[in-house]
Amino acid sequence: MGALPVAHKLALTSPFLPRHRRRPCPAAHGRRRQHGVVVAYMEPNPNSPAAIAGRIIGALPVVGLVARILSDEGGVGGDIIDFAEFRRRVSKNCTVMDSQAFYDFNERRGKPGDPFYVLLCCWLAAVGAGLLKTEEILEGVARLRISNDIEFEEETFIDMMRAAREKRAKLKAPVPQIPMEARAEKALEAIYVCCFGQDMIEKEDAKLLCTMLNAVFPSVGRPAVERMVASMAEQVASGERKRGVKTVSQEVVQRQLKDLEFLKQNKLDS
Repeated sequence: MGALPVAHKLALTSPFLPRHRRRPCPAAHGRRRQHGVVVAYMEPNPNSPAAIAGRIIGALPVVGLVARILSDEGGVGGDIIDFAEFRRRVSKNCTVMDSQAFYDFNERRGKPGDPFYVLLCCWLAAVGAGLLKTEEILEGVARLRISNDIEFEEETFIDMMRAAREKRAKLKAPVPQIPMEARAEKALEAIYVCCFGQDMIEKEDAKLLCTMLNAVFPSVGRPAVERMVASMAEQVASGERKRGVKTVSQEVVQRQLKDLEFLKQNKLDS
């Protein structure tokens, strides 16, 4: 059998990036626009009629339940977007070239560069912004690099986000609105910890990082994404990142892995 077309090959190997029948197109094509500006799928206008209606529908017991069942993207009534829903939203906004970048990155970085790992890093930064601390995100993705237990990490983080939201609700403190560019920067930092460890970011890696981050955070803009990736690559190359950034030690990660194993065992016994 001859080589499969790129889009079909990706469809066979990926649950989160389905086959695209359209030709590769510019980064902005196919993504929702708001007043002429490309926007991310997770940053709707909170004061728009659709957003207000969604909150009202979500608050109705029976109607809200039906809406949640029928919605293929989630987020009804302000619900936290879980990882599966996040992947579907990314899939709908990816071009074939975007999809290929995830798999090229995986081939370069091996298991730590798994597309799901990259997307988990983006999900934590995009959805967890204002709910999770930076240290919590970096410690979690550092654990993932060693444990390869993405399902448990997802469950752990969704529980943490829900607990943080409930705490803020009791205190009547709204979740802070974090700019998309700051979320993209946090996603890049998480991807570096998870997928690179302390390795250098080579030119081809940087190119793929730009494509992937631009696919997930389109409203940030390609130039801004390229600047943040270039800046991190320079910091890593010069050793500045090791001096200026709080890294997660192997001892901390190993201790957390033991704690997680204890928690898993308790879940199985309960």
